Amino acid sequence: MLKRERGYLYPRNTGDPPNGADKVASESIQLESQGFCVVPAVLSTDSIEALSQEIDEVYKEIPPDGRGASYRTDGVDQEFRYEMFNRSALCQKVVAHPRILQVIEPLLGDDCHIIANTCWRNPASTDGRGHENHGGGFWHIDAGPHIPRSVDQPWPGDLPYPVFAIGVHIYLQDCPIACGPTGVIPGSHTSGQVPPAAQRDDIELTWNGSGVTPLTAKAGDVAMFVSDVWHRRLPSLEGDTGRFFLQVHYGRRDIAQRLHTTDNSNQISATARARIQSQREAQLFGLHAPLFYDG
Repeated sequence: MLKRERGYLYPRNTGDPPNGADKVASESIQLESQGFCVVPAVLSTDSIEALSQEIDEVYKEIPPDGRGASYRTDGVDQEFRYEMFNRSALCQKVVAHPRILQVIEPLLGDDCHIIANTCWRNPASTDGRGHENHGGGFWHIDAGPHIPRSVDQPWPGDLPYPVFAIGVHIYLQDCPIACGPTGVIPGSHTSGQVPPAAQRDDIELTWNGSGVTPLTAKAGDVAMFVSDVWHRRLPSLEGDTGRFFLQVHYGRRDIAQRLHTTDNSNQISATARARIQSQREAQLFGLHAPLFYDG
């Protein structure tokens, strides 16, 4: 746990009063130690209905922007809309919900910001393959590992693992096991490893003795996971009704926002851009190919 004072990060005292004045939510503790949590009933039924209707209008009025064209079909690309807080007043309001900030700020700092905001509207599976082509149907991490290590370098058990970015799913409809919820492997965010490539499709994958935990949810629940945790969409089953949730990624102040791809939003002048002669130079001056939070 941490807090920022006068621009610097300090450990947050989370013990008992009087020395532990900075009490934190139990979900923050679980998120730090296990890499995930689910916060129940954050949104009311009325809020869910209003937010769903406003998002539906975004899907009708704004076409897909094609940022996933290199690895998604046009049909799959239809399932996503990006930079949602720019496109919906209610989305802008809900991503700043106090209950969400209560959980993430002790881990990222109270000056953390949103680095990506994408809506997912995955239709019910009709092909029996659980929609594993949507980009989340294999074990992956969203970024990092932020502290990469070899398998023979375990993280010290008495040292809290630092968190740099957190993925949040705000559920607008129920997501039971049949709908292929996100599955996480508890504690894997501390591994310093990416999931093994040879087991990228293995729903029986384990780390340090822990297997998958499905993040099943009711409409109005909010699921959270550390960017480094091993996760994937689990295959959907008979009775799948699809998934509908607003995804938000929050990052430390030091991590750049990714609402727009860097070819459209950057801090390089046209003159300086014209002088670039290699891909490495493009990266150096802030022009990156879309990856992770970009689409």
